[in-house]
Amino acid sequence: MYTPSQKILKNYANVLVNYALNGGKGIQHGDVVMLICHESAKPLYLELYRAVLKAGGHVISSYRPDQHHPYNFEKEFFVNAQDHQIKFFPSKYMKGIVDEIDHSIYVLSETDVRALHGVDPQKIMARGESHKPYIEWRNAKEHKGKFTWTLALYGTEAMAHEAGLSLKEYWNQIIKACFLNEKNPIAKWKSVANQLESYRLKLNKMKIDKVHVTGSDANLWVTIGKTRNWLGGSGRNIPSFEIFTSPDWRGTNGWMRFNQPLYRYGNIVTGIYLEFKNGLVTKATAKKNEALLKHMIATPNANKLGEFSMTDRRFSKIDKFMAETLFDENIGGEYGNSHVALGASYVDTYVGNPAKLTKADKLKLGYNESTVHTDVVTTTPRTITAHWNNGRSKIIYTNGQYKF
Repeated sequence: MYTPSQKILKNYANVLVNYALNGGKGIQHGDVVMLICHESAKPLYLELYRAVLKAGGHVISSYRPDQHHPYNFEKEFFVNAQDHQIKFFPSKYMKGIVDEIDHSIYVLSETDVRALHGVDPQKIMARGESHKPYIEWRNAKEHKGKFTWTLALYGTEAMAHEAGLSLKEYWNQIIKACFLNEKNPIAKWKSVANQLESYRLKLNKMKIDKVHVTGSDANLWVTIGKTRNWLGGSGRNIPSFEIFTSPDWRGTNGWMRFNQPLYRYGNIVTGIYLEFKNGLVTKATAKKNEALLKHMIATPNANKLGEFSMTDRRFSKIDKFMAETLFDENIGGEYGNSHVALGASYVDTYVGNPAKLTKADKLKLGYNESTVHTDVVTTTPRTITAHWNNGRSKIIYTNGQYKF
């Protein structure tokens, strides 16, 4: 079985701890970092542990068993738990974690990509709803500038197989995408982040009212919202090459097809088609697992747009399907990618201080609140045109590249 070299894993940990966290600046002496990792990613976990300690930080460990037969603990819970157990939320424990930590690193490493296959989707959604306070506490702390997080991927045989790659080929995508074979990966990340920042600033100066997404599989209008910033390159998610915003969900109209599969709750959904009218999903179909897609959309406010994103193919080195949203939403390839997310908005796209926004403010501004945030991706050729209320328009993205 292929295992990346210690040098690669050390570089990976260094990027995550000393770049990705704290908005591209890395952790500070005395910071508390929660490491969430499964058994299969133990080699990277060890390097992360070392990197936090060497940076003077403290580790709170959430080291978890892999989920695969016959030790599929997560599925055992959903199969055996009663309704009151599904809805149980350990508020004191979870609030204590949020109060204690300054950062978190979550390493994705699936050993069974269909571990929850056959589980009633309504149980999964109900479980997510019960943990809504945890998400709200974390978001509130983040909006105050007191908490940062990042996601990373540790390749497994199961994930590589799902993507149709060997494990070495799968890891080659991770290594390329995260610049782990560079002499100085952090310096490379900072260089790319600076380039993305120049595009982000240009987008924000445009004060776009709406965008129109067109192509053979899209005819979608998205209202950006007057109080929105575009974000990107902040260290959340490694890798991340997208520039995105959370639009005013009420101004979404039209339709879009998605050629990339969606993995959710141990199931795969393919051939997704979404239709919007006045901000709401009015039609949702899929060639495979359509029932799961509809269950997900039936979750409160998961039928509204929470994110609109563009990725320029010149920045991303990912050119293979990876069967994992973290990478697939950042794919470069021939046409880059554009994607949307259903569900929760990112309130930090607000032009002011998001910590000062009340729930009523968020509703008034068209920010969507939900316990789910589901990215749906396409890699087909698309043109994105910016529109202003004075009738002016300008193409800002075509053939996988920014045009401004």
